[in-house]
Amino acid sequence: MQHFPIFLDLADRPVVIAGNGAFALAKMRLLSKTQARLALFAPVPEADLESAAVELSVPLHRRSVEAADLTGAALAYAAHGEAAADARLAGLARAAGVIVNVVDNLEASDFITPAIVDRDPVTIAIGTEGAAPVLARKIKADLEATLPVALGPLARAGKLFRPHAEALPQGRARRDFWADYYFNTGPLVLAEAGEELLDHALHALLDQHLNAATEPGRVDLVGAGPGDPELMTLKARRLLDGADVVIHDHLVPAAILELARREAIFVAVGKIGFAPSTPQEEINAAMIEHAQAGHRVVRLKGGDASVFGRLDEETEALSAAGIDWAVTPGITAASAAAASIGASLTRRGRNSDLRLLTAHDVSGFADHDWRALARPGAVAAIYMGKRAARFVQGRLLMHGADGQTPVTLVENVSRPDQRIVTSRLDRLPQDIADAAFAGPVITLLGLAPARAAAVLPALIEEFA
Repeated sequence: MQHFPIFLDLADRPVVIAGNGAFALAKMRLLSKTQARLALFAPVPEADLESAAVELSVPLHRRSVEAADLTGAALAYAAHGEAAADARLAGLARAAGVIVNVVDNLEASDFITPAIVDRDPVTIAIGTEGAAPVLARKIKADLEATLPVALGPLARAGKLFRPHAEALPQGRARRDFWADYYFNTGPLVLAEAGEELLDHALHALLDQHLNAATEPGRVDLVGAGPGDPELMTLKARRLLDGADVVIHDHLVPAAILELARREAIFVAVGKIGFAPSTPQEEINAAMIEHAQAGHRVVRLKGGDASVFGRLDEETEALSAAGIDWAVTPGITAASAAAASIGASLTRRGRNSDLRLLTAHDVSGFADHDWRALARPGAVAAIYMGKRAARFVQGRLLMHGADGQTPVTLVENVSRPDQRIVTSRLDRLPQDIADAAFAGPVITLLGLAPARAAAVLPALIEEFA
C-alpha cells in the first residue's frame, strides 16, 4: 500500500485550487461538498468554470497563486493541465508545507483523490494507487447502485444519538445495539414512518437494550478451511466478524484473520509439528477464561475442526466448565488438495473408502491397516507427513504396494503460494527432500493430477 487512505477534516480550512478548464471544474465541484474554505485561482477562467464558481459561492481570483495564498492551507490542487504551471504551484505549496495534488499526474502528487460514493455522512473512498481509474469508477458505479440512499439519514440520526448510547458498556453490548439499529429497527422505521421518528425509535431501542439480560459468553469452534478466505463458509465468516476474542491456530493465515474486527482480541495458540507448541491445557484455559468473562469466542482452526484438530478435548473441557459451545465445520485440507489436482477422493470401481491419516505421531502408524492401504486403487490423505515419508514408503512396500503407485504432494493448499509436486511411492522420500517444502503438505497416496491440471504447468513440478 503506497497511499494510505484517511479521511481529512476540512471544516473551515483553506483549500487552494489553481487552474482552468474541466480539471479545475471537477475538483471545485467535488470539494464544494465539504466544509472547506475554497479559493479558486484562474487568470482567464473559462465560462463554465466562472459560472460554477458563482453558483457554488467559491471566491474566484483572476490571477496566479502566490506564496502568501498558501499560508495555512490544508490542501492544494494544481489543475492547469500545463506542466510548467502545475510544477510552479506544486513548488509553492511544498515550500509552504502544504501537500499538493497535480491533477492527472500521479508521480508529481503528494496524495491522490479517490473515487467517492457519497451517502453523507457515510462516505466510501475507492483507490487503485492511480493504476486503474477506470476500474475505480466501475466499482463506484456498482456501489452507487447497491447502497441505498437511506444510509445517509440512518447514519445522521445515529451520529446525533451516540452520546446517549454511551449508557451501554463499551464492547459487545454497544455493538449489539448499533447492529440492531442499523440492520433491523432503523431501516424498518425509516421505511414505514420516516426520518423524523428515528430519534424516538433510537430511545426506545436503547431502553430495550439497557434492560435486556446480559448474555453469557460462549465459544464457537470454527473450521477456517485450508487457507483461501473464499473457501470459508458464510457462517464461519459471520461468526468471525462477531467475535470478541479469536483464538487461532498457526495454520490460519493472516488473510483470514483480517476478516475479524480490528478491535477483537487475537490469541495465537499455534501447534507446529516437531517444534515448540502451545500445550492443549493452555488452549482450553484461554477459551474458558474469555468465555467466562462474557466474550464471544471463536476458536479458529485450520481446515475442519473435527479432522485432527483435537476437537473432542476442547469441547469436553468447555462442557466441564459449563460453557456453551457449537462447532462450525470447514473444508478439510484433503478435499482442497484433491480439488487442486482435479481428482476425486473416491471413485466407483477404484476405491469405495478413503483413509485420512496423520503422521505427526509416527509410532501410531503401526496401528494402521497397511495391507489395505497397499492394495491397488487405495487412496489415502496424509496430514503432516513430510518427516514420515520413508516410514510410510517402507510399510506400504512391505505389504505389497506397487512402487509405481502415484503420490501427489500439495504444499500450502489453496493459498497463493500453493505448490504441487508429483511423485511415486518408490521415490517419495527423495522427492520430498528435493522439494524442500517450507509450508504444510498434504500427501495424496494413490492420486495423480488429472489431465486438466496440465493447464497449470507453473503449479506442478515433475521430479523425474
